Order: sequence, then C-alpha cells, then structure tokens
Amino acid sequence: MLLFLFDYLDSYIKALSVFGYITLRAVMATLTALFLGLVLGPWVIRRLTQLKIGQTVRSDGPQTHLVKAGTPTMGGALILLAIGVTTLLWADLSNRFIWIVLLVTLGLGAVGWVDDYRKVVHRDPTGLPARWKYFWQSLIGIVAAFALAFSVSAPNNAGAFQIFLAWVGSGTPMDLPSQANLIVPFFKSVAYPLGVWGFVVLSYFVIVGSSNAVNLTDGLDGLAIMPTVLVAGALGVFAYVAGNAVFSKYLLLPYIAGAGELTVFCAALVGAGLAFLWFNAYPATVFMGDVGALALGGALGVVAIVVRQEIVLFVMGGVFVAETLSVIAQVAYFKYTKRRFGEGRRILRMAPLHHHFEESGWKETQVVVRFWIVTMMLVLAGLATLKIR
Repeated sequence: MLLFLFDYLDSYIKALSVFGYITLRAVMATLTALFLGLVLGPWVIRRLTQLKIGQTVRSDGPQTHLVKAGTPTMGGALILLAIGVTTLLWADLSNRFIWIVLLVTLGLGAVGWVDDYRKVVHRDPTGLPARWKYFWQSLIGIVAAFALAFSVSAPNNAGAFQIFLAWVGSGTPMDLPSQANLIVPFFKSVAYPLGVWGFVVLSYFVIVGSSNAVNLTDGLDGLAIMPTVLVAGALGVFAYVAGNAVFSKYLLLPYIAGAGELTVFCAALVGAGLAFLWFNAYPATVFMGDVGALALGGALGVVAIVVRQEIVLFVMGGVFVAETLSVIAQVAYFKYTKRRFGEGRRILRMAPLHHHFEESGWKETQVVVRFWIVTMMLVLAGLATLKIR
C-alpha cells in the first residue's frame, strides 16, 4: 500500500525512491510489526481475560503446568494482526506470492480460531473435530499447492494464468520449468523434476505438515515462537536471493521472479513474533493457541515452497520435525504394543518431546532455551547451503 504511495510521490520527492528497495522495506516491516505487537499486546491480553478465554491444561500432562490454567490463550490473533497490517503496508500488493502466503496464513489462522474458540468458550475439550480440522487444512493446502505450482513457474501473474490454462487444456500430466524442480541442498546440480501433480502433492504435505508441526511444538512458554522467528528470518534470506537474478545465478539457485517480495512478509513475521515473545516468555501472560500455531507453520511452508527450499525447511525446522515424529512414534508404538501384548507401552515418558524432557527432570526454561539453541544451529546449517554445494 505504501509502496504505491511512494511510487506516486517519487516524481515530486526523489528521496522516496529508496522505499523501492526490498531490504529497506523489510527493515521497516520488522519495526512496524514489532511496534504494533508491543502496543496492541496489553490490550489484546486484557480483552482475552475479560472474555474469559483462558487456557485449559490437560490433567495427564506435567503437574507443573496446572498453574497455567486460565492464562489467556488465542494470542496468536495478535501475531496475525501485526503480520497482516504490516504486510499490507510495506509489501508490493501486486505480487502474487504475497497474496498466496497471506491467504494461507489467515485461512489456517481461521481454522485454529474455530478450534480454540470451541475449546475455551464452548468448553468442548475436543474443539473442532479432527476430521473437520484436517479437512479445512487440506482444502487450504491443496488450493495453495495448485496456485504455487503455476506461480513459481511463471515470470509474472499473467504468465501463471497462462500456464494454468495450458495445463487444463493438455488434459495430461505436464512438466513444469526447471525452477519448479525439487532442489537437494549441498549439491550443485542435483534437482528432480516434479511435474504439476508431483509439485502439488509435495507442496500439500509441506504446508499441512509444517502447520501441524508448529502446533505440536507449541506446548511451553516461548518454545514455538522463537524457532518460528529464526526459521522465518532465514527463509527471508532465501527469498531475497531467489528473487534476485544476479544473486541466484551466483549461488546456483533457481531465479523465482517476484519471490524477493516474500522477504518483507518474513520480516513482518519476525517482528510480530518477537513482539509476541515479549508476552509469551516464561512465565507467559498469553498463549499462542492454534490460531497462531497453525497459521505460522503454514506460512513457513508456503515461503519454503516458493524459494524451492522444502528440504532446507526440514533441516532448519528440525525441532518441529522432532516434536512431530515423537508424537507419531509414541502413538504408533502404544497401539502396536496394546494389540500385541494387550497393554500399551510408551517409548517416551510423555509426548510431544518437550514433555519427555520435562518429565526427565529438565526445568521448563531449560527445555525452551536448549531447543532454541538447537534451532539456531540448524538454521545456520540451512543458511550454509547457500554457498556450500
């Protein structure tokens, strides 16, 4: 929005041309989202408290968490508000990727909002039934996957629509340009063509998987938001490189026309996340809830798909991956042993993984900070793929 205004005023005030640079707008987006989050945070927390939207704590969870019962939840709405307003202010609104990532983020946020609302307001412990939750996540993921398949492959908005029409007219599986290939990090020329259907299937699993992975990680004060901020910041670097013809060629990455604008979105996410962490740090005065976790995870997935770094997202988001795998392994082993021996057994003391460490004697703050440290190292490893090939 502001970019259009600055472009118009540029003919009168030449100094405003600096706002055409993505780097400056990314800095401004971080500061704007941070400011909005810090200013609106106390009001949002008061409103959630007045509406009695308090966290319910599972009785079979760690006993130390019982004191958190009643703490305002659904605070992820604050993050989405800061991200949405900031992106609309500082991003190029003619960019197709900005609208895709915004709609996915807000769409998954809406699914999380309904789930949270049913749990805390209607006192329904199941929230949104799992089948409906997965249905809406899948619908959003599939629609976004198709949109990304043609958007990533095209140089502009019109080109994306032309590729879509060509695919519809062909009536058969169609190959996509090389920039839509699956890239294997640490190798110069290892990439696998996916075709339209392969791209859609992979993108669907990345979006829905990352959305649920962040949601599973959101169980301790500050645990989910800081890794999200770190991964988003790194993806912003990848977006800037992928959207720059010179840098992408030098670093042997595919040039994705328009991807650079996602740097502004990632910067807004970083600012909004840091503002939320101000209130979510131990002892938290507000929790994110599904409204924030589902949305942020999906946003990371979309950006990773656009910049063709799905595998790198898997590396940098290793904490999210480990949390998800811990739940899958725990449930699968419990069901297997119950069927085999008549009594369910567990691999971990408690799932997800962060609860296992709590039950093993780690303090909550130790688990959180150590997971942050692990994420920092994984993010650095992901950034290293820019040059090490």
